[in-house]
Amino acid sequence: MTVSGPGNWVTSLQRFARDRRAAAEHCELCSVPLPPDHCHLVEPAKRRLLCVCFGCDILLGDSTGTKYRRVPRYSRMLENFLLTDADWDTLNIPIGLAFFQKTQARIIAFYPGPAGPTESLLELNAWSKLVANNPVLAEQQSDVEALLVNRINGAREYYQVPIDRCYALVGLIRTHWRGVSGGDEAWNTIADFMSDLREGRHETEAYHRG
Repeated sequence: MTVSGPGNWVTSLQRFARDRRAAAEHCELCSVPLPPDHCHLVEPAKRRLLCVCFGCDILLGDSTGTKYRRVPRYSRMLENFLLTDADWDTLNIPIGLAFFQKTQARIIAFYPGPAGPTESLLELNAWSKLVANNPVLAEQQSDVEALLVNRINGAREYYQVPIDRCYALVGLIRTHWRGVSGGDEAWNTIADFMSDLREGRHETEAYHRG
């Protein structure tokens, strides 16, 4: 089931995936200047991802009872992940690339397309089966982490990634996608992104919390 319209995660994702260079020059909470590599907080109630300074990240990201959640600064490949071709087909994702985000209320899948990211709501039993086969998914933090699946050209790669990395991927796809099929430039960009993720080049030392 594809969902569209105002107020859903696609709208939020598209908003963040647009050119945010001007907004990202300053913390969106206290307005201090930001380095290119900076922290992010999620505001789940408003479905917002905010660029923030180290101070706001520490002050609000570590506190319980605040309206913000800290986005992690690391990714990891999930070894021995169990997802058969038949199981993949039941998820109704038309291409071999998607990320799956757990919110407080539901599980959402996003995949790229000619109109931008498309949101697909998963049946709870489909996600439950994935978790049963891969208990590591039970550790996924709501709103701030995602399961990124790459099955393009025979690949079988599965990553737990910060949600901002998924938004960055969406931004790249929106920038380079051409026509219905995307074009070579878009798919080469996706391949480069996955290569960087595989080699750990998305990881950063700025604001590292050990």
